[in-house]
Amino acid sequence: MKKFLLSITLILLLSSENNAHVDHYSKYNYLEYELFRNNKLIGYHKYKFYRENGNLKIDNEVSFKITKLGVDLYKYYAKGLETYENGVFSGFKSETNQNKKEKYVNISIDPNDKNLIIDGSSYKGKADKNMIIGTWWNHEIVQKKAQISAVSGRIIEQKVEFIGKEEVKIGNKTYNTLRFNFSSSDPSLSRDKKLNTDIWYEEGTYLWIKAAFDKTGYWEYRLKKAE
Repeated sequence: MKKFLLSITLILLLSSENNAHVDHYSKYNYLEYELFRNNKLIGYHKYKFYRENGNLKIDNEVSFKITKLGVDLYKYYAKGLETYENGVFSGFKSETNQNKKEKYVNISIDPNDKNLIIDGSSYKGKADKNMIIGTWWNHEIVQKKAQISAVSGRIIEQKVEFIGKEEVKIGNKTYNTLRFNFSSSDPSLSRDKKLNTDIWYEEGTYLWIKAAFDKTGYWEYRLKKAE
């Protein structure tokens, strides 16, 4: 019964936000998150928003490293650019160095059918225009049946479950949030490919507050700054 009520709540939330788009975030120019692994700070994720004549560009940068006894065991750095024209997604590109392994993705729009053209290190081909790039800051991702990896272009079919409303405290501030779980809808995927991530968005503003997942340790993204 509880799951049924949560599902109804999710439907109502999404129905009321059918016209939601990137303009929800028009007051933000900069978002910064701290990345923790097993409660130890290991890096950051930053977004910078640039607006001009109805167009929006979002620079995002991720950097972290895992060390033990002063030795770097794993290093990760990624930089991407996400673009929108009049609130509509128009492209994405990124380059990633994942522990000395280079990955990339370039996404453009087919001028004829408006679907996505993906050129990535893991996938090359067309994708439905209703898919969304998995950069998490845009809460519209909860409405999508699939997301595209911002690292390699891989298409990740997903199930989204509304867990409920929760208070999340970060530092001295408490946020009233909506918690969602994202999981892979393809049961044949290997464990390292499966999606199983919890995301918290602030109720009302839909600002991304926190993310958490368990993969060779417990990882958390926590909002540090929004301005």
